[in-house]
Amino acid sequence: MILSSYERMVTKRYLLPGKGEGFIFLVAGISLVAVMLGVAALIIVMSVMNGFRAELIDKIVGLNGHAIVQGYGGRLPDWQRVVREAEATPGVTAAVPLIEQPLMASYEGRVEGVLVRGMRREDILTNPALNDKVLSGSLVALQPGSGKVAIGVRLAEALGATVGGSITIISPQGHTTPFGTVPRIVDYEVAAIFEVGVYDYDKAFVVMPIEDAQTLLMLGDTVAMVEVETEDAQRVGEILAPLAAQVSGRAAVADWRTMNASLFEALAVERVAMFVVLSLIILVAVFNILSSLIMLVRAKTRDIAILRTMGATRRGLMKVFVTVGVTIGALGTIAGLVLGAIFLFFRQGVVNFVQVLTGQNLWDPSIRFLTELPSKTDPFEVVAVTLMALGLSFLATLYPAWKAASTDPVQVLRYE
Repeated sequence: MILSSYERMVTKRYLLPGKGEGFIFLVAGISLVAVMLGVAALIIVMSVMNGFRAELIDKIVGLNGHAIVQGYGGRLPDWQRVVREAEATPGVTAAVPLIEQPLMASYEGRVEGVLVRGMRREDILTNPALNDKVLSGSLVALQPGSGKVAIGVRLAEALGATVGGSITIISPQGHTTPFGTVPRIVDYEVAAIFEVGVYDYDKAFVVMPIEDAQTLLMLGDTVAMVEVETEDAQRVGEILAPLAAQVSGRAAVADWRTMNASLFEALAVERVAMFVVLSLIILVAVFNILSSLIMLVRAKTRDIAILRTMGATRRGLMKVFVTVGVTIGALGTIAGLVLGAIFLFFRQGVVNFVQVLTGQNLWDPSIRFLTELPSKTDPFEVVAVTLMALGLSFLATLYPAWKAASTDPVQVLRYE
């Protein structure tokens, strides 16, 4: 929208408060702040929701792979064949045999439920979700038959265990005697403590060489599942369709979306709901722009009539008031983007400050799944929010601008 020199002068005059126009300027300022807060709230919430989803996918997929081939009855006797079939499937980048079994662990009288995870030593050392997250100790010490394990940091805190200490794993699958089944009780040395970043994993996982897990659970040379990674997590179902057909009758294939469907569906619904609710803030701000422009038009009726008699066109007056409203919306949008960026940059510090100020634990990892507030800003969403704010601001200016352009100078100046 190109303004002539007089239109720019009038627009600038109407954007600044004149004598007796303090209230109109106050309403316009409130409108700008409301737009700023609405845009900032949308950017912050959408970025945090995106961060939640991205972090959860990264943590869950990083430790559990994109899919698993689960043997019926919890056992996969021909796992070597399944591994070869998986590795031969186009689009599959890795196939890892695993054993997972919920058991009990104790340390100096403390008892916790754990999830024993048996992996090949080379897979443990090359898994970035574990290898890059070791807080103390070393995964290199996890040799088959060494009797050493790695545990999550939350489990270590719950048990009071440290590197070098010995924890006891209790398995109900023991030897059968005339007096019943005797549970297996085996001591393992803690060789490393890791922090994946997902509370449930850090609270339960006990990682050991797969040979030790087979011995503990008396599985022989069988495993529970084969974990599969693909070149594209979003196309995992399509990529693994041939493998699912091959193992049909022997095992079942479940991908990360199926295993965590309820969680990600809940996040998607919450994301849409938050977007709609927070968009109402911008809508309220737009109505403030509308009301401030209506008051401005009423206060400037005489000036508008004089401008009309001096040759100002209806189109020119519409452009002036549209520019005034859009400028308020644009300044509020820009301020909102800046405020949102600042908040996201210091988001964890803000959370910690509020926790100290209120004395409340706002970020409990046992509830939030993740140990820190995540964030991932989508540029397309930022553009969409910006366009929405500017578009609504533009629509809010049309009626006041039309009323100003429709002013009849004869009726206004008749009694002047």
